[in-house]
Amino acid sequence: MEIKIANLDIIIVAVLVLALGKLLNRKLPFLEKYNIPFAVTGGILCSLFVLALQAGWNIKVSFDLQLRDLFLLFFFSTIGLGAKLNTLARGGKMLFLLTLVAVLLLVAQNIAGIGIAMLSGQAPGYGLLAGSVSFAGGHGTAIAWGEVAAEAGLKGAAEFGIACATFGLIAGGLIGGPVGGWLIERHGLRPAETASAAQGQAEAEESCQEIHIDDVLGTLLALSVCVTAGEWVNQFLAGKGLSLPGFLTAMMVGIVITNTADAFRRPLNRPAIDRAGELSLQLFLAMSLMSMDLMSMMSSLGAILVMVLAQVAVVIAVAVFVVFRVTGRNYDSAVMASGFCGLGLGATPVAIANMTALTSKYGPSVQAFLVIPLIGAFFIDLLNAVVIKFFIAMPFFGGG
Repeated sequence: MEIKIANLDIIIVAVLVLALGKLLNRKLPFLEKYNIPFAVTGGILCSLFVLALQAGWNIKVSFDLQLRDLFLLFFFSTIGLGAKLNTLARGGKMLFLLTLVAVLLLVAQNIAGIGIAMLSGQAPGYGLLAGSVSFAGGHGTAIAWGEVAAEAGLKGAAEFGIACATFGLIAGGLIGGPVGGWLIERHGLRPAETASAAQGQAEAEESCQEIHIDDVLGTLLALSVCVTAGEWVNQFLAGKGLSLPGFLTAMMVGIVITNTADAFRRPLNRPAIDRAGELSLQLFLAMSLMSMDLMSMMSSLGAILVMVLAQVAVVIAVAVFVVFRVTGRNYDSAVMASGFCGLGLGATPVAIANMTALTSKYGPSVQAFLVIPLIGAFFIDLLNAVVIKFFIAMPFFGGG
């Protein structure tokens, strides 16, 4: 028996999953203590329930994820719509430093994955899939490179990559909050009373302003234009031989829209954009986690867990000993370390969810929410492509 959840039904289920996650976080103190995003709590519980249905009663639940993909585009569009050029300029030095750290992370992930694969007698290609391809790259990169690997003769490569990306998404949501919280408590960190903190407070107060129907309609129009125009840009670039992820072009269009609006002194409503971003993020995460096909991963569960644990160790080491230190060992550094765990194991939405869980408890971090989304959206995918091709050219891959 198969139950297919499609159309608006998936929104109903996702909202119920979010409500369940929020309830559990409130009722179980350790979830709040370790700053686990409620979308992760509810999403994992739902996927376990779906697994039980299939294992115990042979009832398979499948999800139509078209709306999930749309919410991902909306989320990145809100990042673009909130990216003012004068604000981007402030992230200069920190952005450069964390871009270098991102390269270090990608290389370390691939060394770990390939090393484990070769020690266990597997082809190094599986290790690359269990490195930066699936973890820093996420599902999209895992699918793309998994198909390439399958064509090259790696049996089940795409499925293995998707499984690693799925467990990475879970791990990124589970460890980011605890890592950031541990750094904050261990070093007694709190938001600094500086201009940035004052700006963060001003933005928090702005976000609490009343939102009118005109603001909602304007935001919906802007998001729709970002997605549609982003697709046009993608089609144009594809004709020139350059393929970019849809979320990246949607965000780029958002940056153009918001800065053009500012130039004509017709700024967009920031609180409405922020609320749209939060809604899109939570629905995307809930849909991603609740729709995980855990049953299909059971056959390779042992190998996947070994790879995941190795990558968790790599990401925590980089976050704690590199990200936290090179960014100043302050409160913003701890929040960025938390976000970096999401980037390294899951995706930018997981990084944002981790940082949101921390800042809702300890206070705002303007710098973290400026830099981490830019690393995740602009740089990590581009750097990852270069790093992957570098490793493929290594002698143990046959020089490509």
